[in-house]
Amino acid sequence: LRRARAAGIDRTVIFAAQHSDYARANAGVARIASRDPERFFCFACVHASRDAGRIREMVCQAVRRWGFRGIKVHRAEAPATREIAETARAFRLPVLYDITGEAYYIEMIAAEYPEVNFIIPHLGSFADDWRAHRQVIDQLVRLPNVYADTSGVKRFDYVVEAVKRAGAHKLLFGSDGPWLHPALELQKIRLLELPPEQEALVLGGNLARLIRHVAAPRRREQSSPRKSQL
Repeated sequence: LRRARAAGIDRTVIFAAQHSDYARANAGVARIASRDPERFFCFACVHASRDAGRIREMVCQAVRRWGFRGIKVHRAEAPATREIAETARAFRLPVLYDITGEAYYIEMIAAEYPEVNFIIPHLGSFADDWRAHRQVIDQLVRLPNVYADTSGVKRFDYVVEAVKRAGAHKLLFGSDGPWLHPALELQKIRLLELPPEQEALVLGGNLARLIRHVAAPRRREQSSPRKSQL
């Protein structure tokens, strides 16, 4: 957070990635966010396999009790399921889904659930899989409910291509903190040299739009977007 503040980042999305007990971990995230509720947007982490059968209950608690704004799923644990997508649809939540390079799965689930917005971190691959980057860029162009974030994308030209082909309205600034330095990740967006209104979308406007209609939010959305990181 010190790094984010120094970089001029006003709001931060937080979640408890890769935990053995996501019900407990989500409660911990809620406690952290309660210390500075104007700073944080929280996403509820779920394990598609281990939490099967209680995902809706977990997300319901996170949204209605703590004001969470999205769902986080990691393919390394288990692929996203219909239970997750249907829960996201019921609460009008975006799904931040790390596909670990397996872009083909987005074709199926995003098409089956057009009402659910999917955010693909790392433009599809933290491991620098150029094939995944190209596939996700193509999906950004074709699928209206698929978005991507910029965190950890090492080949800058793919970020340029994503904006050029899909538009700034399909890309979100991501930092992947604390593993990556948010100021370095933010500089990628500055180097795109976008018009101010497009840069504002990438730096917070798109996120604000995607979380605006969450069911039973805890607090009112800010009237104007500020820089937000995933």
